[in-house]
Amino acid sequence: MKKTNKIIYWTTTLFLSVGMLAGGIQQMLQIGGYNEIVTKLGYPLYLLSIIGTWKILGVIAILIPKYPLLKEWAYAGFFFVMTGAAISHLAVGQPFAETMPALILLVAIVLSWYFRPTDRKIIINNK
Repeated sequence: MKKTNKIIYWTTTLFLSVGMLAGGIQQMLQIGGYNEIVTKLGYPLYLLSIIGTWKILGVIAILIPKYPLLKEWAYAGFFFVMTGAAISHLAVGQPFAETMPALILLVAIVLSWYFRPTDRKIIINNK
């Protein structure tokens, strides 16, 4: 893996991990303003505990070595949650600026996934 790719991977992955972990803990504990956000979007509060728990587990999955299939699921889950968050803000008529945290994390998800090292990818041999 080229040094530049490694730097991009670890920078975006650490940014993603900190963002998802901080949000996940706050959501799981229903603190930090998330109750108001979720209520304005029309979702039940218990959804926060579910999403928060899965975010924490997803961070663990992408940071631990090996288990490439688990990492794919974690990246997919992060992708679905962040696109769902952005779309939810727009669907209820909130300003585009409200989608920015989700879109920034979405960019980090895609970059981290794209630049991940070979040992963190599923390798398919087509022989």
